[in-house]
Amino acid sequence: MPVSSNFTSEFSKDWEINFVQCYPNGQLKHTELCNLLQLTAGFHAELGGLSFSDMQEFHQAWVLSRMRVEVTDLPKWREVVTMRTWIVEMKDSRSVRALELYVGDKKLVGALTFWVVLNTELRKPQALALPFKHFEFFPEKLPTKQSFEKINFNVDFRFMKSKLILLSDLDIVNHANNVKYLEWCLDCINPKLILKNKIQAFDMNFLRELHLNDEVEIKASKEEHPTLLTVTKNSKTCFALKLEYSS
Repeated sequence: MPVSSNFTSEFSKDWEINFVQCYPNGQLKHTELCNLLQLTAGFHAELGGLSFSDMQEFHQAWVLSRMRVEVTDLPKWREVVTMRTWIVEMKDSRSVRALELYVGDKKLVGALTFWVVLNTELRKPQALALPFKHFEFFPEKLPTKQSFEKINFNVDFRFMKSKLILLSDLDIVNHANNVKYLEWCLDCINPKLILKNKIQAFDMNFLRELHLNDEVEIKASKEEHPTLLTVTKNSKTCFALKLEYSS
């Protein structure tokens, strides 16, 4: 599709939180928060002529490599939230995108994301084949207090559970969707930490793709409230999650 006449380099979209997106306490699930982040990014990319369909003409797709999310509070059932997004930088095969979530004028969430162009046939990174000079970049406008980081997972872990990758875990790029990794890991920590809204920030590193029928292990660092969790396949780390808790 050509660039939309409605395209702007800064984009916002409203979403109403529905009950299937919420925890039992009525707050938005962290996984559903991440779904809204990537859906908003997808809408903006589509307006700018960089949608999945546009990129598939060149056998390309955006895949998430790193992400940092900082949470002041989580929105609640029936609240209308405004998601705002813009590009911090874009070059060759990579893009850094910023996103923020507001309820009214109050910012609740900031997220900084690092995306890579994947050739979906070769399963390798590749320079973006589509033009993107119509995007304005905002390198000084950051949504988080800290940037995303390369997680150091060279610590002692304990085994939590095994997982077989099922059809329900896959997305249109034919690999496990990034939100699924977060879901598997959060299911391994004390639910009270989530329901009492103790998670104030988290970093995610996506290191290797997972596909249908892959067998993986979820592991957690040995603290009472684990700060690091990983998803491994054949002893190789495919995903790392770093959690920061409020006191």
